[in-house]
Order: sequence, then structure tokens, then C-alpha cells
Amino acid sequence: MLRLALSITLISSAFAAAPALMPLPVTLRPATGKLTLDATFKAALVSAPDARLDAAIGRFVVRLSRQTGIPMLGLKDATPKLRVACAAAGNDYPTLGEDESYTLDVTSDGALLKAPTRAGALHGLETFGQLVTLAQDGFEVPAVHIEDNPRFPWRGLMLDSARHWMPLEVVKRNLDAMAAVKLNVFHWHLSEDQGFRVESKRFPKLQQEGSDGLFYTQDEISGVVAYARDRGIRVVPEFDIPGHTTAWLVGYPELGTIPGPYEIGRKWGVYENALDPSREETYAFLDAFFEEMTALFPDPYFHIGGDEVVARQWNASARVQAFAKQNNLKDAHAIQAYFNQRVQKLLQKRGKILIGWDEVLHPDLPRDIVVQSWRGQKSLAEAATQGYRGILSWGYYLDHLSPAAFHYGVDPMSGDADKLAPEEKSRILGGEMCMWSEYTTAEMVDSRIWPRAAAIAERLWSPAATRDVDSMYARMESVSRLLEWTGVQHRANYAPMLERMMGGRPAEPLRVLADAVEGLGLGPRARAGKYTSLTPMNRLADAARPESESVRAMETAAAKVAADPKGSPAEAALLRREFARWAANDARFRELAAESGPGGTPLAELQPLSRDLAALGNAGLKLLDALEKGQTPAAAFVAEQTKEITRMERPAAEVNLAAIRPVKVLLKGGKK
Repeated sequence: MLRLALSITLISSAFAAAPALMPLPVTLRPATGKLTLDATFKAALVSAPDARLDAAIGRFVVRLSRQTGIPMLGLKDATPKLRVACAAAGNDYPTLGEDESYTLDVTSDGALLKAPTRAGALHGLETFGQLVTLAQDGFEVPAVHIEDNPRFPWRGLMLDSARHWMPLEVVKRNLDAMAAVKLNVFHWHLSEDQGFRVESKRFPKLQQEGSDGLFYTQDEISGVVAYARDRGIRVVPEFDIPGHTTAWLVGYPELGTIPGPYEIGRKWGVYENALDPSREETYAFLDAFFEEMTALFPDPYFHIGGDEVVARQWNASARVQAFAKQNNLKDAHAIQAYFNQRVQKLLQKRGKILIGWDEVLHPDLPRDIVVQSWRGQKSLAEAATQGYRGILSWGYYLDHLSPAAFHYGVDPMSGDADKLAPEEKSRILGGEMCMWSEYTTAEMVDSRIWPRAAAIAERLWSPAATRDVDSMYARMESVSRLLEWTGVQHRANYAPMLERMMGGRPAEPLRVLADAVEGLGLGPRARAGKYTSLTPMNRLADAARPESESVRAMETAAAKVAADPKGSPAEAALLRREFARWAANDARFRELAAESGPGGTPLAELQPLSRDLAALGNAGLKLLDALEKGQTPAAAFVAEQTKEITRMERPAAEVNLAAIRPVKVLLKGGKK
């Protein structure tokens, strides 16, 4: 595996050799000295008693012990090396807009973490953990002064547990990783055409007939809410209505616009099925349902979805059209606005604030609702100008498998929002990344979230001027490894998925190929084949990462070699080694594919990719030879390689061959 020897962690010009911090703090001043970590390390709360913060400190020390391999027993006679002072515990549950600031001072004698609330103390603990670095004499923390607070109060991750089921252990380990990068909202998508995932005791057929037996009990829901609370994270549930409700209607077809019967959705896409907005029975059902569900989720915010409602059934229903005429509702948008007003009042009487995707935006809705924009920054700005608060999700769709640099470049305050007046800008609460699960299972979901989610977390926490992409990537790659200590398996699941494809045979030839490709996101995969919720997700397209660390390192090295062939010997050696490995890999890969037998095996569809990788390796070696000799590659060779690279840029086997990028850089450099 390629070692990223060229990656340089640049925290700031004044802190260049320090550990990778993500998100970057607001103020960071290095000092002289270091705090050595050993078996006597102890952390303690030195302010008013707080059982939850005490427990969090204990969990942190346990994780730090795993991270360093040092048995930190918290000996009674040991002096605390990390003292935590919290002015006030704060509310029972995390709340929007609470003070999340903290200061952290580390000296050779010890560290002091000060925060006005428990939330800030939790964030400061995570920063201390990221400061830990391996030195010649063991693990240590550099002396430093940090002052920190978030730019936006709403920094969230939406996880879709409805399309593909996400077991409790997946949810909890991602909550731990969220806390590690200071995210504070877990938006839990719990109902969809493909499944209703929460136990209802009042309406048991919701889960009995709409979940395939895969749902969370109410006790499990309460457990997740408490788990998140203890990590400073709010839990906002989403039950999508009036569209995306097929799984609701399987058990309760009388709620539908058409009589049914209904079946759990297996295919992906937007379904026509929708709740009937013309029946009072629909609102009576929702009233009772909300009474039960709001009791499980203490956060004031409650998401009703409201997106992608297909009007066809409403338009074709004589009953709905008569209802619309009676209420002066001119079209489907007006009908949905009426529905949303009724729902908003049902939630309001239970102390809840409605959130919906940007389709819910309508001037008849109260100004205290929150609009979540998935269609672009324009709708976010429109909501703000109309007096509504909003959060941005456009640009943060993790299931699209866009590069971290793309997400990092999206800012809730850029685009149309940048033109808003100060009061209107204050209504933009922050952002939420979205992990929709059509092409993501519990086995692979961590790799689709992490480490790119850390880059978005930084965009939402750190000052707007924090924009150095190279620094972001260097720190993200380091934090990616650190996140493993939280329990997420974005790296750990990679090798087993490849080994399964090999059926017990050596996996290294497949690993070389897998490291050189990148997965496709929702759109390209939807166009590539007909998937359902029952389709196995066990191909290279599923194991492949959204971004290849090794290819990015080679691309960086290639840029240096192209700019200065004789002055970049280390980079040239790295490229030559990897190009040679690519070139030699195809022979072994073809041998293993032949052993698998003809057709139908996981390796059969990958043989053209393997040949292309070998060709890229050979082309890269020739380009290196020419550059190092000061020669210009032959025009015919350049034309041929340009044509081949253009062909290879088209996806194959539902992956992109990322390996073309360093070769393209050399090819361009060779023309100069």
C-alpha cells in the first residue's frame, strides 16, 4: 500500500509541525514545551459536579488509552494532567444556540480545559485528543493556547435508515465519530417507501407490515437519544409526509389517496403514493401518531420531509379535487401547503417546531418553521428573505460521492446568501450533510460518510477564511486514521470486502486495482443498472472509496515532477514505484480471474479496468523517463495517450479509474 510520505500536515504557518486538527480552531497559539503522556495520565472535572461530564471524561480517557496503547488507570494518588472546568452543565439535552465555546491551555505541567457549558467541554476534549502525537520518546501533546467556538449553531448529519436498514451499532459508532469532529445534530430519516423503522405501539401495523421486521423499538430509540445527548448531539427525527409514504400505507391503506393494496417499495426512485389530504381521518391519525413519536424525541425540532410529492394521485382523485375547490386550493402545491399547515398545528400543540425540505416553503406557513434546502442556495436565500430560518444541504450530499474539495468549497453563506442583509443572514442556521442509502448498506455506509464528513464539519465550525484545500486534505487524511479509534469502520471494512470478492485467494492484485479507482455516486449508479433494496452490494463498485488517498498523493507528486523533473527525486521515485506496480499487476490479476472460471464472477467485469491500469502504469513510466532526461515525448505518443485517457475517463464496472489523473498531469507537463 502506498504510504503518503509526501503528505504534509499544515495546521497554520505558525503551527506547521503540529498534529492535525479538524475542525481548525478559531485561535491557536503554539507555546514552548510539551505534555508527556504516560500511565500516570489522569483527567478530572475540577468544577461543580456533573455526572454526565464525568462519564464523558471517563470515556475519553478510555479511548485515549486505546489510541496510544498506554494503560491509563486513573490512579487515585495521581495528579490530574488534564483538568476540566465547566461553569454550568447546561440543559438536560443539547439545544440550538447554546454556548459551545471552550479554551484549552497545554503546558509541560498539565492542561486546563475551560468551558461555559458541558457542550464546550465535550468539544475541548475532542481537540485535546487530536493534539496527541507520537514523538521519539512516546506520546505527547504540544504546548498550546486555543480559543474556539463554532461559526454555525446547526452542524448536522442526516442518516437514512429507511431505504437500507442501519443497525444500532452503525448509528452509535457514527454518533461517536460525529462528536469527534464537533457535529451536533443527528437528523434521523426513519420512514420511506422502502421501510417504516420505528415501533409504534398505537399503530403497530406501521412496523409489523412496513419494515420487513427491521425497525427500532421505542426503548432502542430512547437509548440512541440518550447516547447522542451524552455526546452533545441533538436527535431530530424525520417521518416523511405526505409523499414517500408507501411503507405507511402497507399497514394502513385507508390513509392513501387511492385504495391500494400497497406493497413495500423495493425499487429506488420517487413513488406516486401519497397520504390523502382531504380526509379528516388522515389528520386524526397523524395527531395520535405525533403524540406518540414526539414523546420519544425531546428535541424541539421535528422533520416532516415534504419533498418530492407527486401530484398525479391528487389530481386524479375526484374527492381531493372537490376538497381543493371547496378550500380554494388552486393546485397541488397549495394542497400540500394546506396539509403542512394542519401538520404544523398538530406539532405546535406538542411544543415542536416543524422542519421540512424546501418544497414546504409557502407564505401561508408560520415564520417559526425551518426550511432545509436540498435544491440549492437560492431556495435557502428565498426562505431567509421571507423570514424563515434555514439550513443548507445542497452541496453536502455524501451519497453523490463528490470529492471532499467540492464539499469544502460549499458555504451556507456563499452564492445567493452572500447578498442577504445582516438580519436575513442571521436566519441561516448552518448546514447538514445527507447520507441517503439507496446505494449504501450498513457494511459500507461508514466509508461513504468518513472522512469527507470531517471536511464539511470544518466548513460549518471554523472561520469562513479557513479555505486551504491542500491543508484540508492533509489534515483530513490524518483525522481519518484517528477516527478509527471512535469505532467507525470506514477503513476497516475495505479489506474484508475485497477479500470476499477473492473467495479466499490472495487479495493484493485486487487491492492494487481498488486503490486506483473511485466509486460512483447515486446518479451514475442509478443510470447504470436496475437496483432494488434486495440487490447485493458486494462488487468493487461497493467497496471502492469515494476518493483514493494514494492517487491523490501521486497526483501531487506528479505536479511537482512536471514542474521540476530534476528537483523532485523523492516524488519521482514514488511515482516510478507505483507506476511499475500498476504495470505489473495485470498479469497476476488475469491469472486470478482465470482461476475464477468464465463469466459471472466478481472479477470478470474488472478485467478491462485492470488492463487499463497496466497501460497507465506503462505510460507513466515512459513519461517519467522523458521528463527526467529533459526530452519532450513524441507527438504521436502524446496523441495516443490523450485519446486513451479520454476513453478511460468514462466509468467502467460502475467505478471511475482515478489512476488517470497523475498520468494526465505528467502528460500535460511533458508538453511544455
